[in-house]
Amino acid sequence: MNPFTYSRPETLSDAIAALLANPQGQLLAGGTNLVDLMKYDVAKPEALIDINHLPLRNIEDLPDGGMRIGALASNSAVAYDKRITSRFPLLSSAILAGASPQLRNAATTGGNLLQRTRCYYFYDPSTPCNKREPGSGCSAIGGINRTHAVLGASNKCIAVHPSDMCVALAALDATVEVEGPDGARQVALADFHRLPGDTPEKDNTLAPGEIVTGILLKPNRFESHYTYLKLRDRLSYAFALVSVAVGMEVAEGHIVDLRVALGGVAHKPWRDQRTEAEFSGARADEATFHRVADGLLSGATGQGDNDFKISLARKAIVRALAQAAGGLPQNQAIKAIQ
Repeated sequence: MNPFTYSRPETLSDAIAALLANPQGQLLAGGTNLVDLMKYDVAKPEALIDINHLPLRNIEDLPDGGMRIGALASNSAVAYDKRITSRFPLLSSAILAGASPQLRNAATTGGNLLQRTRCYYFYDPSTPCNKREPGSGCSAIGGINRTHAVLGASNKCIAVHPSDMCVALAALDATVEVEGPDGARQVALADFHRLPGDTPEKDNTLAPGEIVTGILLKPNRFESHYTYLKLRDRLSYAFALVSVAVGMEVAEGHIVDLRVALGGVAHKPWRDQRTEAEFSGARADEATFHRVADGLLSGATGQGDNDFKISLARKAIVRALAQAAGGLPQNQAIKAIQ
């Protein structure tokens, strides 16, 4: 682990200034991802800026029925907040599907949003990785790529985003609050994370000196018809091979509103709003669900070891849509697939 300086700003403006003064510095919140990356010599920050004293832990009601989640609110605090479980149960379910209770107690909302890929090659400094060292190559292309992307990949990177929480936030049309040297701004979650393209080292659209301060949730009508279905190699403490977040409004057996986001299949949570809109008014039945899956997976391409993900994702989408339509969300405590 390389030497680094440590500071603990008391105000947001001080944290922004510290980040600007240390271009190779990194923010420290829960540390559940950053500390691992430092141990593996993947992240080598010259400065650690501890933001745990900033007033960013609140979970607040908004006048329109939505909610604001502070960037330092722990994953556990969000998952078990009674307002979240009653009005945004999809988010709670997705968080509880991830990590372990100990990690959820430490991990923060902002940190979850900003976590790096778990690609084997990214974590191994002895191998080429364009995300870790731009221009060095992608070892996963033509290598061991069972867990890698089948959508939105490029010839520079086929890594996937590891978050469960962010998949639910994508389906919920969340907005990211950001503050930096030029003031505050809001970014739709759909625009916050990036596809790899020619610059896979850039995970998101944050500008230098910017800090995530919170997440905004809009009111919805998905309290009864939702699910977060996560398929993985083991039932706990494993990243998704494929995950599906669904929010659905149903009336008289027909789809009124539909949101679907996929995890484990792309460099960012994957959502296709054109496909969602196409099925507004359609019958909420298996035939429709297969057509939705066809739309969402249009253009999906395997890399050899991960070819199975396409058929697995198709089945998962159909299953998740059926769970949501029937008001039978996946039980994250039992974990058995319904």
